[in-house]
Amino acid sequence: MAQEKTLFQKIIDKEIPAEFVFEDEKCIAIKDIYPKAPVHFLVIPRKPIPSIEDLEESDKDLVAHLIFVGKQLAKSYKCAGYRLQFNVGEKGGQVIFHLHLHMMGWL
Repeated sequence: MAQEKTLFQKIIDKEIPAEFVFEDEKCIAIKDIYPKAPVHFLVIPRKPIPSIEDLEESDKDLVAHLIFVGKQLAKSYKCAGYRLQFNVGEKGGQVIFHLHLHMMGWL
């Protein structure tokens, strides 16, 4: 039986609308619908990895890419300061179990 798609996989597959701010072959970035900062994006890999805990050695370049995209978004939105954050597990604040990086910026 196939596993049900996460909300983020449905957004990646364009089955659910979202406000895209970036997209390439490895990831997408969308506006967070519940922003915790003046600029708040989610950088989401196309590869469906549930959490940091599920990363494999072969995912190192992908995680570095997510961080680089977060940095580039902060720069292009002229953030004076920003935070890059992964929430890991329910107790760590993770709500959707598809790896994603929060880019929260302040102008």
